[in-house]
Amino acid sequence: MEADIRTFLTCLRVEKGLSPNTIQAYRRDIAKFATFVTKREKSTTDVTRSDIVDFLASLYQQRLDSRSVARHLVTIRNFFRFALIEGRIDEDPAATIESPKFRRTLPQFLSLEELERVLAQPDTSTVAGLRDKAMIELMYSCGLRVSELCALRVGDLHMGEGSVRCVGKGDKERIVPVGRRALDAVQAYYKEARPQLLRGGSSPYLFLNLRGGKIDRISYWKALAHYGRMAGIRKHVKPHMLRHSFATHLLDGGADLRAVQMMLGHSDISTTQIYTHVVEERLKQVYKAHHPRA
Repeated sequence: MEADIRTFLTCLRVEKGLSPNTIQAYRRDIAKFATFVTKREKSTTDVTRSDIVDFLASLYQQRLDSRSVARHLVTIRNFFRFALIEGRIDEDPAATIESPKFRRTLPQFLSLEELERVLAQPDTSTVAGLRDKAMIELMYSCGLRVSELCALRVGDLHMGEGSVRCVGKGDKERIVPVGRRALDAVQAYYKEARPQLLRGGSSPYLFLNLRGGKIDRISYWKALAHYGRMAGIRKHVKPHMLRHSFATHLLDGGADLRAVQMMLGHSDISTTQIYTHVVEERLKQVYKAHHPRA
């Protein structure tokens, strides 16, 4: 099975053009399944539907939620579909297995007041503070994914036009407008902090770590969580929460759903529609809190 998995992952990278993070997620999930079936002394060609069902049941026993189990099943389905196309198997053992039912949870986001508190935390008298403030402002202004933010190159940001070019999932390129406050924060970082981070060297990437290399998403995740705690916000502030806030605040202000979909880079508008539920839930809360007969 190991050789089949390597070929499968290569196909995802070369032919499907999936991002390194997505491929890594596939690798973790399929490796877990491979370990399970190997203990049963089975290979790709003799895995049965019962083996897959038993594996999914074992995930529940490990206290994984339905969403995580469903993600593992998607990986397994794609693997066996690939094996069938490649002629490695005659019948797909995952074809008739239904996805677990789960309640779609509403994404967490920051209120405008919470967002302002987070943005007030970076110490802009320091190099790291200028960089972090610019990253937070830009991510919220454009609704970028954290991988897109960290991968931005200097030439991707067009200050005069007030826009940024980013490459999302599946190498899909999109242009997103950038707000004035974000442009100002990035310009301050670029002029005052970035040269110090480069230390006379060069890099095509916009946001750099303290060693002058491309900043990684884990470092940014840790910094943002730290600012969230400093701001006294009880919920755990994560990078994707800024993306959720971007979409929610736009729709709350009357933005068109299709426009938000394009700016987020969603291939399917049904993915974007979850944010309309967020707005509806907020309206219900406002009604219950203020209507005398609620």
